[in-house]
Amino acid sequence: MEGLMLKSRLFLLGLSAFVCLMASTGFAVVDRTTKDGTGGGLPSDPAGGFRAEMPGVWFVELASAPLAEASPVNEAKYLAKLKQEKQDFRSEARSRGLRFTERYAYDRLWNGLSVEMDPADLSMLANTPGVVAVYPVEPVDPPEVALPVDLESGSAADLFTAITMTGAAEVQAEGITGAGVKVGVIDSGIDYTHPDLGAGFGPGFRVEGGFDFVGNAYIGPGTFPDPDPDPRDCNGHGTHVSGIIGAKGHVTGVAPGVTFRAYKIFGCGGGSQSDVILAAMELAWVDGVQVVNMSLGNPFQWPQYPTGRAADNLVNRGIVVVASAGNSAANGLYAVGTPAIGRKVIAVASVENAKVHSRATQILGGPTIGYQPLRNALMPPLSGSALVKNIGHGCSTTDRSLFIGLQGKIAVMGLGLCGLREKMLNARSNGAVAALIYNDTPGIFIASLGFPEIPLPAGTLSLEDGSYLAARARFPTTLFWTNDFVEVPNMSAGNVSSFSSYGAGPDLDLKPDLAAPGGMIFSTLPLSQGGYGLLSGTSMSSPHVAGIAALLLEARPNTPSQVVRDLLQNSSVPRPWFLDAHSGLLEPIHRQGAGLVDIHATLSAPARVFPGKIAMGEMEGRAVTRRLSVENPTSSDLAFDLSHRDALATEPGVFDVQAVPAAAGVSFSPSSLRVPAGGTAPLDVTFTEPAELAEGGLFGGFLVLAPQGGGRELRVPYLGLKGDYQHLVTLNPEFTPFGNPLLSPGLDFRPSQPLSIDPTRGEAAFILFHLDYSVRRLRLELFDAHTGRSYGRLLEIDYFPRNSGPDFFYFIPWQGNDSNIEAVPAGDYTLRFSAEKALAQDDNPAHWEVWSSPTVTVLR
Repeated sequence: MEGLMLKSRLFLLGLSAFVCLMASTGFAVVDRTTKDGTGGGLPSDPAGGFRAEMPGVWFVELASAPLAEASPVNEAKYLAKLKQEKQDFRSEARSRGLRFTERYAYDRLWNGLSVEMDPADLSMLANTPGVVAVYPVEPVDPPEVALPVDLESGSAADLFTAITMTGAAEVQAEGITGAGVKVGVIDSGIDYTHPDLGAGFGPGFRVEGGFDFVGNAYIGPGTFPDPDPDPRDCNGHGTHVSGIIGAKGHVTGVAPGVTFRAYKIFGCGGGSQSDVILAAMELAWVDGVQVVNMSLGNPFQWPQYPTGRAADNLVNRGIVVVASAGNSAANGLYAVGTPAIGRKVIAVASVENAKVHSRATQILGGPTIGYQPLRNALMPPLSGSALVKNIGHGCSTTDRSLFIGLQGKIAVMGLGLCGLREKMLNARSNGAVAALIYNDTPGIFIASLGFPEIPLPAGTLSLEDGSYLAARARFPTTLFWTNDFVEVPNMSAGNVSSFSSYGAGPDLDLKPDLAAPGGMIFSTLPLSQGGYGLLSGTSMSSPHVAGIAALLLEARPNTPSQVVRDLLQNSSVPRPWFLDAHSGLLEPIHRQGAGLVDIHATLSAPARVFPGKIAMGEMEGRAVTRRLSVENPTSSDLAFDLSHRDALATEPGVFDVQAVPAAAGVSFSPSSLRVPAGGTAPLDVTFTEPAELAEGGLFGGFLVLAPQGGGRELRVPYLGLKGDYQHLVTLNPEFTPFGNPLLSPGLDFRPSQPLSIDPTRGEAAFILFHLDYSVRRLRLELFDAHTGRSYGRLLEIDYFPRNSGPDFFYFIPWQGNDSNIEAVPAGDYTLRFSAEKALAQDDNPAHWEVWSSPTVTVLR
């Protein structure tokens, strides 16, 4: 969802893509289908063709700091003060005739409430004394359903190879299992009856407690939580995540000695909402967990959003917070979401697993070939056989002769040139009995057709196996379906997963922070779903790091929560570029962070470097110096040789990511470093911009501290933006042929021109706009077109996220109201729309983009 903040005297509506919200002043985002000015079928009626839906749940922030930020001497007394503040708000709001249903009240990590109410009362809510801000409660996407796997027919090698990649298997062999560490899992619950997760619930069991915040029937927006004390998972995602963290049985997780607290924020199906997540975070603090894992989030957000701020407060209070960076690589740069975007949260990218647990087929007289069932197609049979036929890419533009003779055969197709759905429909319409689609890059892949389902059995193959099968199909070749499984080597092992989100943060923080296996991970599922299954995503990489944090806390129990990320980053291993792993180029820092985590290297590191990452922000043509502190906990002096290694940079375009080689200038003072036994030494590092990179491009690399005489290197990732961030244009004038923003009588794209509206007939003037970059503040003001008299600020919105794609836009309908939401007299008016850049200097007019509308005539 596009997240918004509502300040006093604002009437603001937020919504997700393809959903249109209407009110006297509102915001919406829709999918723009054309740019050529024809409208492309977009309706002139603001609601036409879209599902109207008023968001009805809101965060209400009150004036006092939450407990975690206030740190009072007397906590009980301060909590009583916060509760009284909420009671004062309730009384004041109801005395004004404000009607709402309260969902949650927050005291510890964030001070306020979440309420369900009529959006027409939002202006009254924002003007209630004591209210600092109102934020929309954002929807959280439903967790992806895992692919069940019969353990008896396969093996648990997938999870074992994943924990081997991170050094966790070596640490376990040394007797470190996370024993004594309590991990809170904020997810869909845990199937605590699973033998690999302790086969019980409550004190003395591995899942020692938890809470269901929503009930099984809850599906997210539009339903009201029905909490109960039983957090048993009926969805599957939380059990899969928990198995990665600490399963112990048929499969072994990263930290098999941990205990769990299960915080269930999803029902059996559907999504959730951010106010439920915040409630779970507060209970995790009360319960005294040491690590929190959140394999969830909202992309394109700011760290100031309530869940991002609350996550940082958890870290400040001694809890390691780990969250998935997101699966939004297709949405371009600056896509990491909340809570991972929190400044103290460990945001985890995904890398591909070394091996993939796959169903097996057999070629007569040939090898065994593994495949992954294609989601939302039919499951391939477990027995039987058919001839295979290569039909190229299987697209509608494919040479039609390739489809001749497909009747009764298995279609073999390459990925690319058209969508999976088109391939499947073509195969089915030409008589195929099944389809196998092979990757266009090395390795196997998991995919889904979406909805509706296509009734044709189908699976996905690696590029290597698919190419082999396509070549064999030149001759009569029979493929046999089996009920067996095979471990398929993943040719992309260790590379950043194609779906893993790009950073940086909108404030140019270095995000994600590091990476862990998330592609093709085998783990536990609820017993009702078969007990074991396969999933991919940063949802799977995050629990690897949560488990690793538990191993670190057992090995070094006095490690502060704020330091855990630094230590892990010091020893993480840089990743090669995922599109060409043999090129010698490194994946951009703002996609891999510090690289693949290695807990064994962390625990055996000779020294520590703080901070664990450097975010330089905007360089503006200057040399930037940052100081590192190198600690030597050993009894011998240590000497280091210093160097750096650049990673790929990205050009300034947000939505079409272009990776390019570009090396920053890096110098060290001193040029080599000696750190006394038990002591600390400073190290100053000076950076200059890459000459070959375009202004606005993101660049980075690794500072390398190599012990003289050999030993494990320590590394610090760095990230900067070339030039001035505020010079990047967010209101991209080429978004339409007529500019951006536009004034329009509806949602059709046309040149801005004067128009007349009669609010008494429900007419509105629309400002349509698109943001390439997130902005610090949006503002909409109203003026008399002739005298210049101001009618106030209609909207002022802080921390506003960019659009999620190049073909998405926001719109504001204006129906003749002033800043008090009262009707203005008949007459001529102009609307001034302003966007303040993300890191703008206060009140610097050069850091605003400003647009004034043609005249809008109000008829009464």
